[in-house]
Amino acid sequence: MKRLLKIFWCCLLPTAYCLFPAGVWGQSSTDEQLAFQYLQNKEYDKAVVYYEKFFSKRDGISYYNPYVLCLTKLKQFDKAEKVIKKMIKQYPQNVTYIVDLGVLYDNNGNKAKAGSEYEHAIKQLQPDQRQIFDLANSFIALHEWDYAIATYQYGRKLLHGFYPFNAEIADVYSKKGDLPAMVNEYLDLLEDNSDQVQAVQNGLQPSFGEEKDEKKNETIKTELLKRIQSKSEKTIFSELLIWFFIQEKNFNAAFVQSKALDKRLHEEGDRLMSLGYMCVSNEDYDNASRCYQYVIEKGKGNYNYINARMEFLNALYKKVTGKFNYSANDLTELEKNFIITLNELGKQAETAVLIKNLAHLDAFYLNKTKEASDLLNEAIKLPRINQQIQAECKLELGDILLMTGEIWDASLLYSQVEFDFKHEPIGNEAKLRNAKLSYYNGEFKWAQAQLDVLKGATEKLISNDAMELSLTISDNLKEDGDSLALSMFARSDLFAFRNQFDRSLLTLDSILNKFHLTSLADDILYKKYQIKLKQGKFTEAADHLQKLLDNYSFDILGDDALFKLAELNEVYLNAPDKAKQLYEELLTKFPGSLYTVEARKKFRRLRGDTTN
Repeated sequence: MKRLLKIFWCCLLPTAYCLFPAGVWGQSSTDEQLAFQYLQNKEYDKAVVYYEKFFSKRDGISYYNPYVLCLTKLKQFDKAEKVIKKMIKQYPQNVTYIVDLGVLYDNNGNKAKAGSEYEHAIKQLQPDQRQIFDLANSFIALHEWDYAIATYQYGRKLLHGFYPFNAEIADVYSKKGDLPAMVNEYLDLLEDNSDQVQAVQNGLQPSFGEEKDEKKNETIKTELLKRIQSKSEKTIFSELLIWFFIQEKNFNAAFVQSKALDKRLHEEGDRLMSLGYMCVSNEDYDNASRCYQYVIEKGKGNYNYINARMEFLNALYKKVTGKFNYSANDLTELEKNFIITLNELGKQAETAVLIKNLAHLDAFYLNKTKEASDLLNEAIKLPRINQQIQAECKLELGDILLMTGEIWDASLLYSQVEFDFKHEPIGNEAKLRNAKLSYYNGEFKWAQAQLDVLKGATEKLISNDAMELSLTISDNLKEDGDSLALSMFARSDLFAFRNQFDRSLLTLDSILNKFHLTSLADDILYKKYQIKLKQGKFTEAADHLQKLLDNYSFDILGDDALFKLAELNEVYLNAPDKAKQLYEELLTKFPGSLYTVEARKKFRRLRGDTTN
C-alpha cells in the first residue's frame, strides 16, 4: 500500500477544493455533501456508493478522482481499471489517464505492466507542447524521473527542436540527483543558443560561503572544463567559467581565464576592467591591480589606458589605507605612484579624484597638510570639474583645516556643501561634519540637535555615526557638572582626528584622574582602543577592549567591544580560535546586537562550516 502515496488522487488533501472543481463545490446537493463527508472520514465503502452514481452522470469527469480513490482504497482494482479505461477512451488526447492506469497496475503489484503503460503514454504524445508538459509533470509527481526525462526527450523530437526542453530535463536530473547530466543539459542549451546564458546561470545556481554545496560546485566546474576542451570554438563556455569563478570569489582564477580570453579574442581589456572593479568591491586589491596592470601594458593607444592607470592607483590606495598594518615605505611608494600618474595624465577634471586621494594621503598619513591644502584648492578650481567631486574636495579640505586648527574656515566649507546638496547623501555628510565640529567645540546641545535630525538619514553609515555620537553626548551630559569631562573628551577626540595621538591619550588620562567616577570610563577605553588600532599597536588595542569588557560589559559599548576584540584576534593577532570564542560569546550575551548577523557569519566560517 506504500505505493499508494505516489498516486495523485491518493495524495489529495482532505479539502473540498482539492477534490472538486469550483463549479461542483458550489453545488448544494445533500448527497454531494454526504459523499464528501464520508471521504473525509475515510469511510470509503459509504462514499463509493455516491461517487459511482455521480460518475455515471454526463459530467462524471468532475468526480473521477474521488471515485477512483475510493475504488483503490477498497482494492476494487478491476472496477477502477474499467473506470480509467473509460476515461482513456472518452478523452484520448489526455494521455495522463494512461499514466493513472499504469499507477493502478503498479499498486496492484504488476510493475512490468505499469512500465508498459507509461511507455504507451509517451508514444501517444502529439507535437503539442502543453500535452508534453502535462505528461512529464504527471511522471514528476510520481517521482518517475526516467519516464519524465523520456517524455521531454520524445517531445523534443516531435517538436523538431522548436522547444528543446533542456531546462526542464536539467531540473528533473537535479531532482534525480544526477548532477553531471543536469549540468550538461544546461550546457547543451547554451551551446545551441548563447543568448540563454542568464537562464543557464539561474538554473545552475552554484552556492558559496556558508551554504555552499561543494559536490555541485565541483561538478559544474569539471563539466565546464570538459566542454571548453571539447568545444574550444565556443567561447561562451569560457565566459561561463569566468562567471563561476567570480561567484566563487576566486578572483585569481577569474583573472587567468579573463586574460586568456582577452588575448584569444584580441580584445581591448574591457572584461579585465570589469573584473578589476569587482575585485575592488570585494577588497581583493592584489587581483584588481593585476587586472589593471594587464590593461596598462596594452599601451597608451588603448582606450582603457587612462582609466586603468587611475583604477590601478585607486586599488593601491585602498589597499594601503584600508588596513592599519601599512609601513612608512608603503606610504611613500604610494605617494610616488600618485605623483608619477598625475604628472603623466595631468591635473584636470578627469583626474580630480586622484588629486583628492593624494591630498588625503599627504594630510592624514604623511603630515603634509600644506601640500594637501594646495592640491585641494587647485582641484576645486579645475574647469569642468564634476560638482559631486568638487564637493568631496571641499569636505576633504574642511577636514584638513579642522586638523590645522582653522575651525571656522572648515565650518564654512562644510556649510557650503550642506547648502548646495540639501537632502542628498553628501549634504548629510557635510551636516554630520558640522555637528562633529560643534561637538569638538563644546557646543553639545547644538551638536545633538543636528545629530538627532541625521538619525533619520537614509544613509546607514551617516545615521549610525549620528546616533553613536548623540548617545555619547546624552549619556554623559545628564548634569551640568558633566560638561567639563565631556569637553575634555571631545578635545581628546579632536586630537585623535588630527593624529595627535599622544595628546589625545594624555587628555583621556587627565579625565580619569580628575573625574574618578565619570560615566565616560567605558568611552575612554574604547577611544584608547581606536587610537592604538590606528597606530598599529594591536595588542595594546586588544588590552583596552578587554578592560572595557571586564569592567563595563553591561554598558552600551559592551557588544561593540566584544565584536571588535573578536575582529582584532581574527585579522591582526592571528588568533582564530580566540576570535571564534568571542564571536560565539557575543551571540550568547548580546542576541539583539547590531553585530549579531555578521558575528554569526564569522563564527561559522571560523568553525569551518561549509553548508547549513
